[in-house]
Amino acid sequence: MTTTQYSETEVLAGSCAQALAEAADAADPISLEDVVSEAALMTRVDKKFLLNAEQFTELMARLGPSFRIMQIGERRMFTYESVYFDTPDLEMFTAHKQGRRRRYKIRTRTYADSGLCMFEAKFKGLRGQTVKHRIPYDVLERNTINAEAHGFLTEQLSAQYNQELPHLEPVMRSDYIRGTFVNPLDEERLTCDVNLVYTQNGTVVHGPDLFVIETKTADGRGAADSALATMGIRPVSMSKYCIGIALLHPHLAANKWSRLLKQKFGWNRTPRQIPR
Repeated sequence: MTTTQYSETEVLAGSCAQALAEAADAADPISLEDVVSEAALMTRVDKKFLLNAEQFTELMARLGPSFRIMQIGERRMFTYESVYFDTPDLEMFTAHKQGRRRRYKIRTRTYADSGLCMFEAKFKGLRGQTVKHRIPYDVLERNTINAEAHGFLTEQLSAQYNQELPHLEPVMRSDYIRGTFVNPLDEERLTCDVNLVYTQNGTVVHGPDLFVIETKTADGRGAADSALATMGIRPVSMSKYCIGIALLHPHLAANKWSRLLKQKFGWNRTPRQIPR
């Protein structure tokens, strides 16, 4: 697996990517160091929304200059690559599909523009908040769980849920372009993802020309949440991981995401092919 690189033309493909580039250019910058110190939000309430380009442009106009764009060097839009791990029978996908209170996701995340890689574990808290733990990782090992990551996961899973670590393997990769807007005064973050691509074993699925917007706040009541509510845009129950698995495996029952997948992602469930 190689790190995906995008040319400027590819980054700006689609109306949503163009709208993101325009908003990123117009906003005042905030450094990564300031984001980490002022709005790290490792324990937070996350809400996801799907927006078209026009809705996104209206949202940014409503939020105004209090939201600044994260800038690293000269870049304001970044290529993200995530490799997700699950059990051979997709136990984590099933836990999310069934809405279990104790559920988690395991992934490596590579920031392709810098080569930085992190190993991450995201746990759903009993009160609905997301708790993320991560460690620096060797980008050359991003498709595997090495001994250090195994020990890290074992410790975190025991501490969070008093569970043992199951056997995990890489099951999906996702790539997308992200811009991150930050309101440092209220410790609020707004991640804006476009050009979503899912890959597994040579199968490639492209997402629609929509924004996957995620608000990240301490209590779920940030300025972006309020603005979206005023616009009549409701949060959606979705996980980029679970949506990707459903698109790559259309024979799987998607249950809670079926309507969303059909309406927004052109998904149709197909019967499992049984070898003769």
